[in-house]
Amino acid sequence: MKKVLFMHSGSGNHGCEAIVRTTAKLLGGPEDVLLWSYNKQEDVDYGAAELVERIYVSEEIKKGSWAHFEAVLRRKLLKQADANMKVFLKKLFKNTVAISVGGDNYCYPWSAKQGAELDQLIRKVCAKSVLWGCSMEEEFLTPEVREDLKAFDLITARETLSYQLLKEINPNTVLVADPAFLLEKTELPLPEGFVEGNTVGINVSPLILQYGDGGLILRNYEALVEYILHNTEMNICLIPHVVWENNDDLKPIDLLYQKYAKSGRVCRLGDHNCMELKGFIARCRFFVGARTHATIAAYSSCVPTLVSGYSVKAKGIAMDLFGTDENLVVPVQKLQNPNQLKDAFIWLQEHETEIRNKLQTIMPEYKERARSAADYMKAMWKN
Repeated sequence: MKKVLFMHSGSGNHGCEAIVRTTAKLLGGPEDVLLWSYNKQEDVDYGAAELVERIYVSEEIKKGSWAHFEAVLRRKLLKQADANMKVFLKKLFKNTVAISVGGDNYCYPWSAKQGAELDQLIRKVCAKSVLWGCSMEEEFLTPEVREDLKAFDLITARETLSYQLLKEINPNTVLVADPAFLLEKTELPLPEGFVEGNTVGINVSPLILQYGDGGLILRNYEALVEYILHNTEMNICLIPHVVWENNDDLKPIDLLYQKYAKSGRVCRLGDHNCMELKGFIARCRFFVGARTHATIAAYSSCVPTLVSGYSVKAKGIAMDLFGTDENLVVPVQKLQNPNQLKDAFIWLQEHETEIRNKLQTIMPEYKERARSAADYMKAMWKN
């Protein structure tokens, strides 16, 4: 039975890329794993296309085919404005396992609504529907979204907070870990100024600036950089993880780089695929990150990590790894002064050995939890 991954926005978000790469491998790809992508060219450019049998783009219908003929009839006779989409979904998902990927699609009101509407159409033709490696924000659980969640044949939750919430809605919910914990790394030559084992990797995103006082959030990052430069011998590498035009980590990273480049101890990375980015992150001594999958790259490489988070996914993953998110996650929407990120980093420094040892101890078992998602899928197929 074919498996179709959907709700994938493109590999310019290297977290999405990491999910596709690791999920396709877990499911035995590239054979029989199809990907519906909103940006096929990104998937080709970054290499994710190699992990699946084929990539489809929205409303892809070959002219002159029976699907094209059906769409024309639907538009002209039944007056269906969305005829192309309905025919496309029928063509792609018929008798397949439809797997909604993305992880945090239910962490935003617009994408939760979009997902619920799309799932309804897909379930009319697919054999099974799965919500894969997800986190869930309770405040966005509208009646429509709840009904959508109830209808999945399997939900794999990537952290306990979301699992507890989802299990009450759909008993077909199981606890796993984000598949990206299984991502392999590619080690490229280090940029000038990156000292292996003595560099702090820092990721900042424009997204977190929208979840609180953007100016205060940036001042927290500046205070962190200044603390590292003035009070330690470590260097800093600024690392992007999403490079979409309207959501580009390189924009806030450039602001920091321009301010501190003259120190001679701050470097920045350009764009790379997710495996190459993990190769850089794995050679950091510490990591401070806003993007969930940048922090997952660090956690899974046993690098002590501080998260500048804004949602349940950051808190839930940290709690599953360490039993608490205190001092390990700084909610950006709750920042009150410019020193909170710096103070949390000082705590991380003071507990460096303890945290690294904890990650080294727990990571083999935690990665098995990520692999267990494939077993749950197989069990679902048998039913």
